Amino acid sequence: MNTKFLSASVMMGLLLASCSSTKNLKNDLAVSTPIETSINLNNVANDKAPIVINPGRFTVSSVTYRLPRVVQGTYSVSDFGKYVDDFKAINYKGESMPVVKVDVNTWTIANAKQLDKITYLVNDTFDIETEGGIGGEEPFSPSGTNIEPENYVLNLHGFIGYFDTLKNNQYKVDVTGPADFVRTSALQTVDSKTSEDGKSITTSYFAPRYFDITDNPMMYGKLDVEEFMVGDIKIVLSVYSPNKVHTAASLKETIFKMMQAQKVFLGDINSTPRYDIYLYLSDGADDSPKGFGALEHHTSTVVVLQEDMDEATLASSMTDVVSHEFFHIVTPLSVHSEDVHYFDYNNPTFSKHLWMYEGVTEYFATLFQVSEDLVSEDEFFNKIMYKVQASQDMNDAMSFTIMSENVLKEPYKDQYANVYQKGALIGMCIDIMLREESNGQRGILSLMKELSNKYGKNKPFEDDKLIDEIVSMTYPSLRDFFDNHVIGDIPINYNQFLSKVGLEITEGKIETSYVHNAGTLLFGANPQKGEIFFTEEVAKNSFWNEQGVQPNDVLKAVDGELFTMQNANDLLQKMFAWVPGTDISITLQRQGKDIEINTKTTKSYTMGSGIFEKTDATEAQKVLREAWLKG
Repeated sequence: MNTKFLSASVMMGLLLASCSSTKNLKNDLAVSTPIETSINLNNVANDKAPIVINPGRFTVSSVTYRLPRVVQGTYSVSDFGKYVDDFKAINYKGESMPVVKVDVNTWTIANAKQLDKITYLVNDTFDIETEGGIGGEEPFSPSGTNIEPENYVLNLHGFIGYFDTLKNNQYKVDVTGPADFVRTSALQTVDSKTSEDGKSITTSYFAPRYFDITDNPMMYGKLDVEEFMVGDIKIVLSVYSPNKVHTAASLKETIFKMMQAQKVFLGDINSTPRYDIYLYLSDGADDSPKGFGALEHHTSTVVVLQEDMDEATLASSMTDVVSHEFFHIVTPLSVHSEDVHYFDYNNPTFSKHLWMYEGVTEYFATLFQVSEDLVSEDEFFNKIMYKVQASQDMNDAMSFTIMSENVLKEPYKDQYANVYQKGALIGMCIDIMLREESNGQRGILSLMKELSNKYGKNKPFEDDKLIDEIVSMTYPSLRDFFDNHVIGDIPINYNQFLSKVGLEITEGKIETSYVHNAGTLLFGANPQKGEIFFTEEVAKNSFWNEQGVQPNDVLKAVDGELFTMQNANDLLQKMFAWVPGTDISITLQRQGKDIEINTKTTKSYTMGSGIFEKTDATEAQKVLREAWLKG
């Protein structure tokens, strides 16, 4: 993003000059002027922010105004119109005009020639999310909005809508807030004015079209911000931690190391001069967001995670989550279909290629960590094995292209999460096939570079032709893979591909955590007694075996904190975050007697399915594996 400041008068001159070529008096005078919008955070009442939309003068008889039903990067219905109250149309005399609400997101206004402006109130979405995730069809937290005295998450698609005929109009966005607020925005700042009493500041931003409104979030309030350079990219990290548990400074090294590795991994793929990361840490209260993860934008991402994570766990989560979002600069920023390029916020159609948009992106976010030595090969194989197991827990015999194209419908929408599991594994299989066919010289990253050079951010591909193009650009062997496992519904035999690099999925000794054995929880609960106890699974866990722990031992305390049914999840999460070398103190109860364990954690192992080197792996396969993992 270009963050250069321009004066308001110079900027407005550029706006008017640049849109003169699109002036179309036959349809609308409004197409020749920027849509002026304002959000006033000083006048928030009952978590509702006042919005004013001034589109300029219309010459048509009626107009339609909408807030998005679906936003890009999400594959579910959000209905942002649900959070709008007191919608009014005002004529040039200052009088209210009749408005017809067509549906939850749509309003029509007759006699539009008299329309001066639209006003309404916007409620936030964070405080209506249900426990345990998103209930019904509510916005996923990172795509949602927050309106609280200390923090405002301004995903602008939740505040500002569009006129059907003016989606390509420029926008001027004024945001007014207290002068002591920290404010960060991925939109270009064009002006800033302080009130006469010095208590508030109005910042003006410029958006070339409505897409840029939806693509550039903001955060205002009691924020912690760090700005730093990673090569030629300026990173702006904004963190809101309500209880000051974490800071932007404490995360800066993690983000720097991660993004530096990503730049090396991507090589000469075009990137962005600026990238914004907005991190909202949920304190777990009833009115706090429950949907943890992130939403990508072209040059920024909004992340929502738990505030009670320890520093190491949060750093690991940020590496996994933010790296995925940053890799979206490859796809869909540089490689995308017409469905993405001409996105319809009210009635969207979806590409067949979520295996690429989300799957390959997730694969890159996993692969780059081993490629750039952020994780070991065993840790990488564990992540791949988890994806294999998670994908097989879903419908493994479903066409990925059909699921993608129908992702808002049953039974496909319940399978969406598989884009991060099987979608990534599809990327892995293609990567290994390309390495084999090219003697290690080409992989899926080089394929994406070739597609990026052919298309780029301003030229979409035709959805039905992409796979044919990939096959023609690469090797005929990919045709069968796509026909059988992406277009078709035949489950993938992963050993067929892993064997090419001297690996196989088999039973063996695998590293695991201190709370489960390869995904099987080590603990059970007795709600009547209010107790958490070790199950029979503990006998298969090397660390707890070394400590003499037995099945049915009751967990009384961890590091001096007593276990209760209320805090059990928090304490088990703390134990999950242990790393080898952690000093721990555990109190157990066995047959009415307390047992104290004071030790330092060591690596924990169990027996289970994992990815291991084949006993008969050839040197050629090992060389190919090195090319696959290290590029």
